Amino acid sequence: MRQALFRAASSAGVFLTITLISAAQVPTRVTVPAGMRLLIRTVDAVDSSRQQVGYRFTAYLETNLQVDEVVVAPRGSTLYGRLANSQSAGRMAGGAELTLELTDIVINGTGYPLLTSTYEVRSQGQGKQTARRATGGAGLGALVGGPGGRRKGCEFRLQQPVSLPVAR
Repeated sequence: MRQALFRAASSAGVFLTITLISAAQVPTRVTVPAGMRLLIRTVDAVDSSRQQVGYRFTAYLETNLQVDEVVVAPRGSTLYGRLANSQSAGRMAGGAELTLELTDIVINGTGYPLLTSTYEVRSQGQGKQTARRATGGAGLGALVGGPGGRRKGCEFRLQQPVSLPVAR
């Protein structure tokens, strides 16, 4: 009986030691370098005829955000951004333009600020076609985002390094 108890205790000690060594190798915070690519997919539709500059949108990471084999934020993590510039298409000429930027990433339920490059979307003006259709048009409409699988993927790059916790 005593020998069985000793074996169980020593087995648990070995397991505990292995667990502690493994946990010690994984950092709790990682500095993500400037230039790191963030591939995202928007959740909210961003429409030049409906939203104004400053409109906040929600997006999800399309791929893991990782540094040296350490996953800082897994695919599907929430990000927030804002509409930095919006210009609706003219009625007779000129295309619509949207400029988006990411502002925050959510890791372990907490938002962390980001400074990223912008993502620009432009449409060609239709000129005479617009007048013939007489629809008034919505410019880019829901070109970025929207329901029914019309979500648009975007690529951003970090403009400065950011220290982030490692996702649990």
